[in-house]
Amino acid sequence: QVQLVESGGGLVQAGGSLRLSCAASGKVYGINPMGWFRQAPGKQRELVATITTSGLTNYAGSVKARFTISRDNARNTVYLQMNSLKPEDTGVYYCNIHHLYDGSDNWGQGTQVTVSA
Repeated sequence: QVQLVESGGGLVQAGGSLRLSCAASGKVYGINPMGWFRQAPGKQRELVATITTSGLTNYAGSVKARFTISRDNARNTVYLQMNSLKPEDTGVYYCNIHHLYDGSDNWGQGTQVTVSA
């Protein structure tokens, strides 16, 4: 029984910033890789950023140098700081956790990010 609740999405102008949060609750065992994905209407879900158990980060080329993923293990929370937002960043952003103990994944409900030109 794991829940991932995203928050922080909204409508911003190009060049603006948003900070997304994802709080995990329930039976999360230890530290697990987590990530952010996004999906535009009619498009497949794509990787935005991931963070490993040791804090190593990885970003899609389209967001590198603009977005920063971080985590607070004590709070079971992952964040995505998004700066210099572009209209092409628009989409529903989903939080993911990959459980190392059994290889399964959980997804949040998604939070809408809309960037106007």
